[in-house]
Amino acid sequence: MAFTYRRFIKYFFRGLLFVVPLALTIYVIVLILNFLDGLLPIPIPGLGILIIIAFIIFIGYLAGLFITRPLFEEFERWVFKIPLVNILYTSVKDLMSAFVGDKKKFNVPVVVKLSENISRLGFITQDDLSVLESNLAAVYFPHSYNFSGNLFLVPKENIQVLKNVKSADIMKFIVSGGVSNLSPLEQNDQVI
Repeated sequence: MAFTYRRFIKYFFRGLLFVVPLALTIYVIVLILNFLDGLLPIPIPGLGILIIIAFIIFIGYLAGLFITRPLFEEFERWVFKIPLVNILYTSVKDLMSAFVGDKKKFNVPVVVKLSENISRLGFITQDDLSVLESNLAAVYFPHSYNFSGNLFLVPKENIQVLKNVKSADIMKFIVSGGVSNLSPLEQNDQVI
């Protein structure tokens, strides 16, 4: 009797390993599709998603036209002047362009040796950071199943204040996962 009980338990857990990931994947996909379809209150299921996709394709087409491209560039210049919106917009745009743009950034996987016995997987997002210091590269370490960052408590003698870069540029660089470009501080720029 105990032998059969153990077998049922074994089969149950083996079934869980198959069913739970599949069910969660289907559930998340359905949630996303329902959310996207619900953005436009149209009573025909799926039509909202099709309209959104068509709209995005149309905007992409307009953004690529010679005549309308200056309008999009002017809109971006206007967005860049709004303090908090600038950081959010440019970070999201740089992150999106890293995946779907012409200059994909997350395509060079690396192993970084952190200590004698510890290594970590990541992606090189920029291999030249001479603006900060020579011989540095930006390596993005995604978190597993997490949307947060790390907090480290570091002795003060290990901290170097960066004086030749705007703090807003550093914030965009961090928020975008190292995808945003860094430029040196101009002489007429003020550090706040």
